[in-house]
Amino acid sequence: MQKFSGFELFRRALGGHKGWQPQWRTPEPKAEYDVIIVGAGGHGLATAYYLAKEHGITNVAVIERGWLGGGNTGRNTTIVRSNYLFDESAGLYEHAVKLWEGLSADLNYNVMYSARGVLMLAHNHHDVQSFTRHVHSNRLNGVDNEWLTAEECKAFCPPLNISSMRYPILGGALQRRGGTARHDAVAWGFARAADARGVDIIQNCEVTAIRRDASGAVEGVDTSHGFIRAKKIGVSAAGHTSVVMAMAGVRMPLESYPLQALVSEPVKPAFPTVVMSNTIHAYISQSDKGEMVIGAGTDAYTSYSQRGGLHITTHTLDAICELVPQFRRLRMLRNWGGIVDVTPDRSPIIAKTPVPGLYVNCGWGTGGFKATPGSGNVFAHTIAKDQPHPINAAFTLERFRDGFLIDEAAAAAVAH
Repeated sequence: MQKFSGFELFRRALGGHKGWQPQWRTPEPKAEYDVIIVGAGGHGLATAYYLAKEHGITNVAVIERGWLGGGNTGRNTTIVRSNYLFDESAGLYEHAVKLWEGLSADLNYNVMYSARGVLMLAHNHHDVQSFTRHVHSNRLNGVDNEWLTAEECKAFCPPLNISSMRYPILGGALQRRGGTARHDAVAWGFARAADARGVDIIQNCEVTAIRRDASGAVEGVDTSHGFIRAKKIGVSAAGHTSVVMAMAGVRMPLESYPLQALVSEPVKPAFPTVVMSNTIHAYISQSDKGEMVIGAGTDAYTSYSQRGGLHITTHTLDAICELVPQFRRLRMLRNWGGIVDVTPDRSPIIAKTPVPGLYVNCGWGTGGFKATPGSGNVFAHTIAKDQPHPINAAFTLERFRDGFLIDEAAAAAVAH
């Protein structure tokens, strides 16, 4: 793998930037792999990378029906945080944040992780009780989170309107180590590092069936490029998990909804942190390019349409104009929708399945991007060892049968 460094960048610049190698290969699929990962988004690529790096399993294929990173990895608002309520969730997301903090150096690729803070606003007595409960829970789990008064929120993020609105701001919970990362760079960085360790990334190759042998175990996948044999298959297909898992005869406890986001025209640096509001229902940050990145809620109805209802984004922009009145004249450049798989308890599934050799990573709702490195790390462990990592041991399929739910519905800033 061609190493990136300041010296190398300077040397290439003098030569007109000629001679850079492709960041990953474009191989034809082999007849058989030790592990096939379905889905070349951030989670799938991270899984392949950690399989190779930490478990020495390099005969791995990541199969993607479209372009690498073209699914939910490229359709989110890039927020990173770990201030979840329950012990299991805090452990999983904090594991991810710790990996985020060293990820650029680990991958030799700048993923543009920016720990600018995530501020979650309280607008009523219930919000105050809920967020202070989160703060205390996070402290017990060693996760940084602190309570700010309304005036302290204003001091931390001066553009905020804290009083002259329908629901004045009463305070906020701030995680200073939270922030953002560049979603494209995350996918590209993991792809490049996985490829360098021998992983085959096969794009524009759709999985059409999952074959099982006479014992019921998986034996490979039929694809648009032919049959590929493998004794282990990890499904990390973001918003289409139910579709892929049905190919193996597994019914998932998931519902799929469009989730929209918007970006504004780029402006000078004007918004220093990530701000989220459950009550008036919006979240916003500023990208390194200057755009305001705004997240909306999910549609009320299940759908695989990547558009979503116009009234959803209108409602979100109403909320943003209340929170930050100086943004009322900003022009929106574009909006988009991604499909999110939502579980009954709003927590993910990272687990073995009833089918031998079949593993699944899904159900992230609105929380998938922030967990990318941690999710891939523990999913790789689960596949390699055929047993869960202690961090993801609770995130099973069986919890919906046995009632051991991890109810994080209040942890997101949007309705889902």
